[in-house]
Amino acid sequence: MVTNNIENSNNQELVGFIWSIADKLRGPYRPPQYRRVMLPLIVLRRLDAVLEPTKKAVLEAKAKYEAMGLDGDAFEKAISKVAIGGDRQQSLYNLSEFTFQKLLEDSDGLADNLRDYINKFSPLARDIFEKFEFDNEIQKLDEANRLFEVMKAINSPEVDLSPAKLSNLRMGYLFEELVRKFNEQANEEAGDHFTPREVIRLMVNLVFCEEQDIFKQGIYRTVYDPTAGTGGMLSVSEEYIKKQNPEANLGLFGQEYNPESYAICCSDLLIKDEPINNLVYGDTLGIKNAKSKSNNFLPRDGHPDKQFHYMFANPPFGVEWKPEEDFIKDEYDNLGFKGRFGAGVPRINDGSLLFLQHMISKMHASPESGGDGSRIAIVFNGSPLFTGDAGSGESNIRRWIIENDWLDAVIALPDQMFYNTGIFTYIWLVTNKKAAHRQGKVQLVDGTHHFLKMKKSLGNKRNELSPEHIAELVRLYGDFEQNGLSEVKSDGQIEKQICSKIFDNREFGFLKITVERPLRLNFQASEERVARLSEQKAFQDLATSKKRKDEKVKQLEMEMGESLQNQILDALRCLDNNRLYMSRAEFMRDLERVLKNAGLKLKEPMIKAILAALGEADPEAEICRDKKGNPEPDSNLRDTEIVPLPDDITLPLPLGYDKDASADELINLVKGHCEKYFEAEVLPYVADAWIDFSKTKVGYEIPLNRHFYMYQPPRPLDEIENDIKSLESDIIAMLGEVV
Repeated sequence: MVTNNIENSNNQELVGFIWSIADKLRGPYRPPQYRRVMLPLIVLRRLDAVLEPTKKAVLEAKAKYEAMGLDGDAFEKAISKVAIGGDRQQSLYNLSEFTFQKLLEDSDGLADNLRDYINKFSPLARDIFEKFEFDNEIQKLDEANRLFEVMKAINSPEVDLSPAKLSNLRMGYLFEELVRKFNEQANEEAGDHFTPREVIRLMVNLVFCEEQDIFKQGIYRTVYDPTAGTGGMLSVSEEYIKKQNPEANLGLFGQEYNPESYAICCSDLLIKDEPINNLVYGDTLGIKNAKSKSNNFLPRDGHPDKQFHYMFANPPFGVEWKPEEDFIKDEYDNLGFKGRFGAGVPRINDGSLLFLQHMISKMHASPESGGDGSRIAIVFNGSPLFTGDAGSGESNIRRWIIENDWLDAVIALPDQMFYNTGIFTYIWLVTNKKAAHRQGKVQLVDGTHHFLKMKKSLGNKRNELSPEHIAELVRLYGDFEQNGLSEVKSDGQIEKQICSKIFDNREFGFLKITVERPLRLNFQASEERVARLSEQKAFQDLATSKKRKDEKVKQLEMEMGESLQNQILDALRCLDNNRLYMSRAEFMRDLERVLKNAGLKLKEPMIKAILAALGEADPEAEICRDKKGNPEPDSNLRDTEIVPLPDDITLPLPLGYDKDASADELINLVKGHCEKYFEAEVLPYVADAWIDFSKTKVGYEIPLNRHFYMYQPPRPLDEIENDIKSLESDIIAMLGEVV
């Protein structure tokens, strides 16, 4: 803990110094634009610090290998070995005679020399600067006479980015803090780029706490992040595994759509000799008919045929997926469960659950099916827990996950944990390799009280997890206890609270039944009600014409329609305007009589318009019935009831996921259960109600907050009264001093 605090303090000092350098850009650049220059320059300075000690040896080796006729992959591998040492898999070198220091020795030729320096990096490193589009900024900086000044400041001893001074992990922290500060200036969402490292550590600890295979010598395992950002989740998971098993053979995979974040992540992977080709620049969900880009942007899943052992993600919170809509809906409609989104799609304004479905599609087959299985940790806001009505896309996705027994646990985090939002967040653990004692169960963990207040806030982040908090939340998860206790601070006092609960999968599902009540209407042909007929669309349409070109025909049709309207009104006035009909059947007999006497034969829509205008709801009226004698429902009295699933029902339910799926088989299973609930909870209050089983829907939600809610009684009235009197006395005393 002490070491972490020292490292954080050192990083903050370094960030502050770099920020003071960025202020030198003021004028040609506005503060929100500083990132265009500072981020690529920091990457460049880091790479230079890594390669500078071997510069002389690299240039000598270059001349030697060229004389030998060595080229292509063989040249790249050989020169990389000289440049950075070891038997590298990823080429990293620079063949320019320049270093950061030598560039500054020729201020007049700095811009051209800097371009030459960047262009002589190995292809993978050069691609990083192409993603930054840094060449545009070099020209602008040079013309504004800022290039030399800024590069000189970056090269100062205070900005020592050498590996000896700054580990790869600390370099990741530095990038993330700089991205956060630059995004604050641009009023952008820092959460789109990275997750606080202590949250990642918690996720990693939760995923690996019950794993054994990953720590076996020589075993190969893959880690994947579809929203890789600057690579924090990949780096921390690798650090955790390698710390306990230095011989672990890991493959790190990811995809990122933001070019800056992608470039930062690539630089980290390149220095560590991780395969950059495993990190794809593109849109994970997919974009239909995307315009081709010169920077190798991939508008679809970059790992379409791969499965992964461990997956981590922090997809953007509450961000709409409109750009991906056509691609996703095509996949949903055409591929169903053969694609990624067979269970459904959420509302357009939040695509979080799409990423989880994408990750589930990349799970290895379960151990029961002869595969390795997979484990997933993903961070959500509260929306995916409960948003969406029964039968909606969100609800069906939750149902699909829970009924397949993939949801292992949900851990609620404290609020104010993220840089760009103060809302509560939740870690979902999803797996197809549950331990035997967890099968058929879901664990909920309340970690909302496990945090430390930060001495200084970072954006919206005011709380953080200490190593002790992480260990306690992992313990709660690992113990898997119903009503598991944990010590938390509440109102300044340490007390034990229930922070772990265990539920059967079935307990998150429910039936939404529709309760109907009969339509009861009275009818009267009073002037007031007859006048309402003019508001009915069917009546209005009588005096309109669909003819557009022939004005004479159009005028004739309108006149005929107006004449018919008057005939209808005259016929209705033949009814007794003082009589109040309590039976629709009786009213219809008299209505048909006056229309027949007037020689009018009206179509069904017009009859319905007359009934709507002359009828009013009346609980004392007779029930309106259809031609078969069945009572008609009153849509204004229609209600719904939420009925828990029967205790003895087997999952998955016999119900498809598309909107036209037949529920007949399910209704046969639950009809008696629903009727029993209906008789106990509804009929005692509305005796004429009935269930319309054809409208029955299934829903799933995870009401975590409800399960951990603790009632806090209000303060006693006399205590509140005493406080008010005390405040009044203080106010009077202060006013007295003023007077």
